[in-house]
Amino acid sequence: MKLLVFGATGHIGQHFVQQALEAGHTVTAFARTPAKLPQQHPQLHIFQGDVLDPQAVTQAMQGQDAVACILGAGKQLTGTIRSEGTKQIIQAMEATGIRRLICQSTLGAGDSWGNLNFFWKYIMFGDLLRKVFADHQKQEALVKQSHLDWTIVRPSAFTDGERTRQYRYGFPSSDKTTKLKISRADVADFLLRQLRDDAAIHQTPGVSY
Repeated sequence: MKLLVFGATGHIGQHFVQQALEAGHTVTAFARTPAKLPQQHPQLHIFQGDVLDPQAVTQAMQGQDAVACILGAGKQLTGTIRSEGTKQIIQAMEATGIRRLICQSTLGAGDSWGNLNFFWKYIMFGDLLRKVFADHQKQEALVKQSHLDWTIVRPSAFTDGERTRQYRYGFPSSDKTTKLKISRADVADFLLRQLRDDAAIHQTPGVSY
């Protein structure tokens, strides 16, 4: 499969790119700063561009089979890069006829709010990361309003552990028994799995230990 990856230079994005290459996919990494992507591979192509540039995003879509949106905001806690970038991605996909989109959001968004504990509800997303959370909510709304074959993945808090493939997913919004953490490598693993699962289309699975 030919995959176009937005957010390829981020921590999860780099795991996703490496795992996709190991699985035999051809990967195009869309990056504003390609030097941040350390991988080199015959099946890895770099497309330098800004996700807020409609022309660049549309050009990168040519010949792709699916798109992974793993946009992050870096250290910025007030930006809207996820929602604004996702909007450009959706418009370009609809214009070029590419339908499959895997989008990484966060546990707590939408109907998964009930999965969170007091700390995440009222201290992190209610205060410290309030604007980040709002951007995720807007991002999800844009994806759901699109005409694409989308899957929104909602991971819990990230750790730097190894890929274990031993995680829980698809739990109901009333479930409060997860550990509310998961390694970035396992998030990438779960994102990649969605590409092979048509049952995940128009679904919003949470994923956590």
